[in-house]
Amino acid sequence: MAVGMSVEQIATGHRTLVLEGCDGVGKTTLARSLSVDHGFTVVHSPRTPDHLDLASRYRAILAQEGHLLFDRCFLSELVYGPLNRGRSRITWSQAIDLAETVIARDGLLVHLTAPPAVIHQRLLARDGEAISLDEVTALITAYRRVFETLADYASVLTIDTSLLDIPSTE
Repeated sequence: MAVGMSVEQIATGHRTLVLEGCDGVGKTTLARSLSVDHGFTVVHSPRTPDHLDLASRYRAILAQEGHLLFDRCFLSELVYGPLNRGRSRITWSQAIDLAETVIARDGLLVHLTAPPAVIHQRLLARDGEAISLDEVTALITAYRRVFETLADYASVLTIDTSLLDIPSTE
């Protein structure tokens, strides 16, 4: 786990960054900082409607030129899909293929995490409500499993955002 890593170190040498982790972990805050300071084009990925092909959508985005930064992406489907709908709309084969495409674009998969209580507090402060600590813990565990699996195929950097000094851009 990266400790004391600066935003500069995350951006250096990468043309594509994928920021992933559960809601409230700090993806958007870090994405804004990287965009402002390092010129990344931020692609915020809300839930893709069921009738759209998720893998094709991300392949098209990854085919674009320039420095891209994903604020949530296809990886979240591997976590939230099974937990919320009982299944993922993206296969592991597709996820590995997309992760390898990210790496081929001089990319890095960045797994953002924090202690459950920290994430819970951030959600309360941001939204005025939050899922339970047990649900936060389940999300953190699911993301850890996803990144442990993908680490066999792609570069993964895990960062505890409670230890990362990210300047607020709001």
